[in-house]
Amino acid sequence: MTVDDGRWMGAALALASRGRGFTDPNPSVGCVIVRNGLVVGRGWTQPGGRPHAEAMALAEAGPAAEGATAYVTLEPCAHVSPRGPACADLLGAAGIGRVVIAHIDPDPRTHGRGAARIGNAIFLDARAADAARTMEGFLTRLAYGRPHVTLKLATSLDGGIALASGESRWITGARARAHAHLERARTGLIVVGRGTLEADEPRLDVRLPGLECRTPRRAVLTAGGAAPEGWIALPSPAAVADAGTDHVLVEGGAGAAAAFLEEDLVDRLLLYRAPILIGGARPALGDIGLTALAEAHGRWRLRDARMLGSDRLEVYERVRN
Repeated sequence: MTVDDGRWMGAALALASRGRGFTDPNPSVGCVIVRNGLVVGRGWTQPGGRPHAEAMALAEAGPAAEGATAYVTLEPCAHVSPRGPACADLLGAAGIGRVVIAHIDPDPRTHGRGAARIGNAIFLDARAADAARTMEGFLTRLAYGRPHVTLKLATSLDGGIALASGESRWITGARARAHAHLERARTGLIVVGRGTLEADEPRLDVRLPGLECRTPRRAVLTAGGAAPEGWIALPSPAAVADAGTDHVLVEGGAGAAAAFLEEDLVDRLLLYRAPILIGGARPALGDIGLTALAEAHGRWRLRDARMLGSDRLEVYERVRN
């Protein structure tokens, strides 16, 4: 392994992130083909899952792929599909000289078979965790039979999401709100509670220039089973398993957030905190079912933290065995 291997894999990971939320049920994969230090082909999984990243990169590289190195974020598939040939076979037929893979494919149809079929493949273990994060939805679906769930909370320093009157626009500033819209663009379904729907009538669209078309489907968590036109009714948090997506974003309010946490269905937490104090505010969470303080510890691990204007974003991931 070389320093360049890690750098080129980083480029493949960046490409993989482009398809997040739009490739279900396929993972979003990135591929970069490098020859003599120059990129000759790039690809990422296209909406709906086809073409695969490797096929796209090979088509761009053409004859330059022969003898080159391919950097792929997920082990190339080894099974033939009615929608296209196996990527392991495509790489072999193109004469790729070396294949560097970030993450083994847990799908039993490929698991280890893709690398074995290629023959000249090596695994770059140092980027495996990074690759896993680009395809969290796919991996969560295989492991737990449900989508990857992100919970977004925008609060004041004292943990409020609104004044006692219900006024909540805006807790955070423009940069934090823009980041939240980017998160919407990377998901397939966005969920709010019945109270938030009735009080705020949220649009839940993506209002970033060039990304308006990536607005996710909308769902309301409601025990009554009824939803407005154009919305999906979720009778319980567990119902997201059948919502037809591998990426879910829960945006509010306190009841919906607590319901997903109580069922231990939150895999990632986005906490936006504004440098304001409200006092007597509406809390960010309702009861999440803890019976002892000790149960709250050890569940969350800080993945990232950054400033977005005057607001602070902290990203936590659920610690699971």
